[in-house]
Amino acid sequence: MKYPTAAVTAALDSPLGSIRLAAGPNGLFGVWFEEQDDSPDASHWAHDPDHAVLAQAARQLNDYFAGKRSQFDLPLDLSAGTSLQQAVWRALLDIPFGQTCSYGKVSTAIGKPSAVRAVGGAIGRNPLSIVVPCHRVIGAKGALTGYSGGMQRKVALLQLEGAL
Repeated sequence: MKYPTAAVTAALDSPLGSIRLAAGPNGLFGVWFEEQDDSPDASHWAHDPDHAVLAQAARQLNDYFAGKRSQFDLPLDLSAGTSLQQAVWRALLDIPFGQTCSYGKVSTAIGKPSAVRAVGGAIGRNPLSIVVPCHRVIGAKGALTGYSGGMQRKVALLQLEGAL
């Protein structure tokens, strides 16, 4: 993934652990749990918790965890992904709060019903955990499948939303 070079970052303490937020000139591009395997090295990004987009994201995530928010209203920058990844991430934004969707349904939603594996890969590389709700995607038979933030967090997020 190619992230903006002019990036700023901030940390957010959440009920599910520390979260790193990252934004660039075009909006929020990263929401990762600190120990998440696929989170990028942010050591070269400026730390700026007062950055307008990061502060707004932190407020909205805090509201989400407090049960006061079911949607996010943030400027998102999905440009780090391929065109397929971006299409998948946009489709994830259409999964309503408190509901789940299968990988196959996401594949169909983007017009690529036979690309379930590629869609699964794109979901696994989602850089905007929670905000782009990849935790709402489950197996075709209702099985809880992987989550790069950890299965316990996926369960907790689905419980918070009343989907479990």
